Amino acid sequence: MRSAWLLPEHIADVLPAQAQNIETLRRRLLDRALAYGYELVIPPLLEHLDSLLSGTGHELDLSTFKLVDQLSGRMLGLRADTTPQAARIDAHLLNRQGVTRLCYCGPVLHTRPTGMAATREPLQFGAEMFGHLGLEADLEVAELALDCLRTAKVGQPVIDLADARVLRGVLSGVLMDAEGLQALARALASKDAPLLATLSEGLPEDNRAALMSLLRLYGSFEVLAAAREVLPDRPLIRTALDELAWLGARLQAADPALRVAFDLSDMSGYAYYSGPRFALFAAGCSDTLARGGRYDEVGAVFGRSRPAAGFSLDLKSLSEVAAAAPMARAILAPWGEDPALRAEVRRLRDAGEVVVQALPGAAVGHEPEAAAWQADRELVNRDGAWLLQPLTAAHPQ
Repeated sequence: MRSAWLLPEHIADVLPAQAQNIETLRRRLLDRALAYGYELVIPPLLEHLDSLLSGTGHELDLSTFKLVDQLSGRMLGLRADTTPQAARIDAHLLNRQGVTRLCYCGPVLHTRPTGMAATREPLQFGAEMFGHLGLEADLEVAELALDCLRTAKVGQPVIDLADARVLRGVLSGVLMDAEGLQALARALASKDAPLLATLSEGLPEDNRAALMSLLRLYGSFEVLAAAREVLPDRPLIRTALDELAWLGARLQAADPALRVAFDLSDMSGYAYYSGPRFALFAAGCSDTLARGGRYDEVGAVFGRSRPAAGFSLDLKSLSEVAAAAPMARAILAPWGEDPALRAEVRRLRDAGEVVVQALPGAAVGHEPEAAAWQADRELVNRDGAWLLQPLTAAHPQ
């Protein structure tokens, strides 16, 4: 029999030190999004299933926990991604005519982990812009995502750019069902050349050759020139390559130290994205820290198809590679009913200090409090007055 205190696989408690780091990071990222003009929204964790999954593709359906609403009998879902909810808010609750910028931060739930060490309960932070079709919107969300990584101090960011339209252009004129198309996209995203070769059997030779060449089109700006040489000269492909070049050049100009790469075979989320997309890494870290791009059809199911671009990241994962925020230094104080003591403790807390009081009956000394809070001062009574002094040797940290 399993112990009652054991949690499900890939579900874990967040203990004080990490929780404090995550909360500090959450506040900093939300402040950064606010500086760009993004308004905070807090969508519900639970929604009608058709609202959560509409227009999001098969993969999100598999990732979503489902249950029956005891009040209405309708199927409900625990959100696995917040973007569809932001699109619903833009379409039906705000219903603005101009550009709308929204940000959010909250838990999402996944039926299966995305990796061996991944959690099934990410804390998703994201930003979405609705109502602007131009590349300026794509550039802004990429710059905000990069700023979030810089705010977390994860090291020099790396951005990989791709575009869903490249694959659509390569397969232009080829009749293929949605399942077969998704299988090709997954093979490309995983760089599985043997599987891609098998799946592409039966395609016209020109299309197949172009499809296989995508696996080699990874690198810096020279990749775009190589792509123009080996891929079919089709309007959709030309537009995608031109826009990737535009975005990459401006991101590089804004930060000459930024490594800008292009991965034309990265078709992760192919059914979801409608244009340029990006993945963010950090030097020395192989895991993807953030993903985003353009997904213009996300609001269509809500009756208001608006241009949309955005990104999201998992704060739990980001906190593991981010520079840890210094813990606030604490003040240790005795417990007592002396009005002067109580007034001084309140004054210090109102001033932003952490004051930890030793409660009656606790073990002698302040060792546990000092260790947990990195206490460096204590409140002591000197001739009837409560004064701050450095923590004495009698109360080691």
